[in-house]
Amino acid sequence: MRRREFITLIGGTAAWSAAARAQQPDKLRHIGVLFVTGEKVPVAAARKKALQEGLQSLGWIEGKNVVFDYRFGDGDVARIERHAADLLQSNPDVILAQGVLGAQSMQQVTRSLPVVFVQVADPVGGGFVATLARPDGNMTGFTDAEYSMSGKWLDVLKEIAPRVARVLLLLSSGNTARWTGYFQALEAAAPTAGVELIPGAVRSREDISRNIESLAKAPDGGLLVPPDAITTEHQQTIFELANRYRLPAVYPYRFWADAGGLLSYGSDTVDQFRQAASYIDRILKGSRPADLPVQATVKFELAINLKAAKAIGLDVPPTLLARADEVIE
Repeated sequence: MRRREFITLIGGTAAWSAAARAQQPDKLRHIGVLFVTGEKVPVAAARKKALQEGLQSLGWIEGKNVVFDYRFGDGDVARIERHAADLLQSNPDVILAQGVLGAQSMQQVTRSLPVVFVQVADPVGGGFVATLARPDGNMTGFTDAEYSMSGKWLDVLKEIAPRVARVLLLLSSGNTARWTGYFQALEAAAPTAGVELIPGAVRSREDISRNIESLAKAPDGGLLVPPDAITTEHQQTIFELANRYRLPAVYPYRFWADAGGLLSYGSDTVDQFRQAASYIDRILKGSRPADLPVQATVKFELAINLKAAKAIGLDVPPTLLARADEVIE
């Protein structure tokens, strides 16, 4: 065989192989999802559905060209960290990480695998990205709040319960970044609001009960429950104790008010999972997290549960009702 004929044959074979590959179905892509909360948390199913629907609208169909690997941390820091390591070993194409704890746990095990985070306050201060506009690493995603907005929680707490003078802040002692951010912001806002801020570090149901029972020993107490996996896991315990001791409380997300909490002010977390689908899609198609700017929530919702207010003997001011995005009867 002449050299020119051989080269032509090889070239033709290569062209045929490329055409054959182009005709093959898309490779099955692997998405790891690290939830810091548990699978039985009521809002978990809605978040999963929003993510799947968002990806489906972009052509990613579960079982056809994408497979999901869900891990649930149940608010347990050690379990979340184990899940992060396990997900990395499963060789995913991209990870979706929930919350500061989820992002931290993934950062501890990889600085190269693409990670999209949701529900992360202050991703720059947390060390997840260099800047919001240019993440400059393997992480990007969606931030749901600024720590400074915790002053707004104090404002609405005082508006619905003007006599509140002592405010218990409930957060996981294992979630250092959130603790520091929220506590510093609330310390700055407390004098203007005329309240004493009481730190309440928790790791378990027992810690939550002990802190709330201690607050209830003196009058004019109130609760602030910022976003956190451990408090979400023990949501009903917090509701029961708040009702028992007639404590006004402000919660971070709408699903808290829907589930029986007095008042919530925060972003739509379900929508963040739907939005995250767009970044996962772009990464699966070749984009780098470093080139995808972090997106911030611009809409915050105020929800008031009138049944919860009645249970603790509160009359909701008409001005506050008028500003509410949702009033739950």
